[in-house]
Amino acid sequence: MFKYAILGVALCAPLCAQAATDAAGAASESELKKLRDEVQQLEIRLQQAEAASQQAKEAATQAQAAAQQASHPTTAVNAFNPAIALILDGTYARLRQDPGVPSTGFATSPNNNGYARGFNLGESELSVMANIDPLFRGVGTFSLLPGGSLAVENAFVQTTGLDSGLSLKFGRYFSGLGYLNEQHAHAWDFVDQPLVYLSFWDNQLADDGVQLKWVAPTDIFIELGAELGNGRGFPGSNPQTNGTPAKVLFAHVGDDAGVSNSWRAGFSLHQTRQSAWTSTGVPDLRGTLGGVTESFSGSARTAGADFVWKYAPDGNNTITNFKLQGEYFQRRQSGTLTYNLLTTDTYAVTQSGWYAQAVYQFMPMWRAGMRYDRLNPGTAQVGLLNVANVISNYAYTPTRKTMMLDYSPSEFSRVRIQVARDNSRQGLTDSQLFVQYIMSMGAHGAHQF
Repeated sequence: MFKYAILGVALCAPLCAQAATDAAGAASESELKKLRDEVQQLEIRLQQAEAASQQAKEAATQAQAAAQQASHPTTAVNAFNPAIALILDGTYARLRQDPGVPSTGFATSPNNNGYARGFNLGESELSVMANIDPLFRGVGTFSLLPGGSLAVENAFVQTTGLDSGLSLKFGRYFSGLGYLNEQHAHAWDFVDQPLVYLSFWDNQLADDGVQLKWVAPTDIFIELGAELGNGRGFPGSNPQTNGTPAKVLFAHVGDDAGVSNSWRAGFSLHQTRQSAWTSTGVPDLRGTLGGVTESFSGSARTAGADFVWKYAPDGNNTITNFKLQGEYFQRRQSGTLTYNLLTTDTYAVTQSGWYAQAVYQFMPMWRAGMRYDRLNPGTAQVGLLNVANVISNYAYTPTRKTMMLDYSPSEFSRVRIQVARDNSRQGLTDSQLFVQYIMSMGAHGAHQF
């Protein structure tokens, strides 16, 4: 029996050993699986921790950027994104007479016509425009003068959030009087301004001050405006007072007449002071060689009217269109005149001027235009001390006839040729030829009606 027990143990030993081995293998596999699960859980927690850390870093960066923008708004990246435009303007002029000679009877005007013989850079402009915040927008326009200097043409702030059709502008701006005055040079239909603008406003009336406009909430366009300024723009002489010597009132009304026609009419008043406004080279009754120097102090009051009519078949102006416009101004100057810096006495004169022009786009990209200018020097009332010195009546009517043809392959470029017969200076008839280019780069805002 013992023998059989030994034999059973001998036979069972391998089986038991195999069972033990199998049990140990099962235990090892379970431990490995548990270990793998723990590692996976650790990896998941590590990824979550890294993601949370990255989010925390991004939040901290954003908070730091916001703090920097709040304390230094102009230095934050992309905090200010203005619209920038550069207008390149140049001319070639062939003139028989000196362009610096003023129109007869208007020798006391600056007569800054802006062009010279031969090639001329013209009035190139650099403009920067942007909304400042929900209430204001800013505009800066700088003229690149032919001599290489830079002049501030416009630099103003304008409201954007006023209700009831009101708009407030303050800074340096072109006055809202008339029709052409607010237009920049690159938007003119001719190379130069009409004679009345040259003689009455030194090309354009600009001032430092404040302007208030109101547009009525009506179907018909009604605009009323008022300005107060320091009188820096001619005929003012910027007397450097605490007041507002220059004042402007203007009104415009317009509407559509059917689908193809539209119009606008306006009336303007301007008043300013001239303080010792000095002019050189003024002709006198004595026939002084080279003229004399005169100085005027007093008031200048100007009234004007303007009208514009536009026609485009079915309202589509891309193929053909026609524009007719005209303006009239009358100025009264009253004060004292000093002749040749020696004799001072009373002086008053009423002068006027007007122009009429028509521009026809006869096919896409091509336009032709005609303009007629006329001035009236008036008859001056001269004090007794200067009756024998100052010319009171020049007995001459300055005029000019102009024709132009231009080609615009796009709204950003224009090439123009212009000819004129200038009879604005007695005895100095001038045949004029101009070739002009106007190229626009960058932001290009809409032009006025």
